[in-house]
Amino acid sequence: MLIKTGDKVRVIAGKDKGKEGTVSKVLNAKNRVIVKGVNMIKKHQKASQTNPQGGIIDIEAPIHASNVMLIDPSNNEPTRLGVRVEDGHKVRFSKKSGETIDK
Repeated sequence: MLIKTGDKVRVIAGKDKGKEGTVSKVLNAKNRVIVKGVNMIKKHQKASQTNPQGGIIDIEAPIHASNVMLIDPSNNEPTRLGVRVEDGHKVRFSKKSGETIDK
C-alpha cells in the first residue's frame, strides 16, 4: 500500500466523498486506512476508569485504501502515486506532477 501515516488524502468514493483529512493509522492486513474526521460512527461505550460516564461516542471507522487519493503537496490536487528508485532507495512520486513525495 502506498498511503502512509501522516499523508493528507481526499475521499473519492462513499458517503464522505470530497472530504479531506490526514491518515492517522494504516491497517495493511485489511488494506484500510483511518482518516481523521472522516467516516465517523457512533459507538456505545461502557463506563470504565478512563471514561467513567460511558455513553455514545463518535469515532473514525476504517475506510478502504482504494477510496482515498493522496493530495499532491505541490498543487493541492488528488494524484495517483508511483514508486521509483533514487540513490538506491525507493521513493514515492506524484503521477500528476512527477515530483517526489518522500524526501
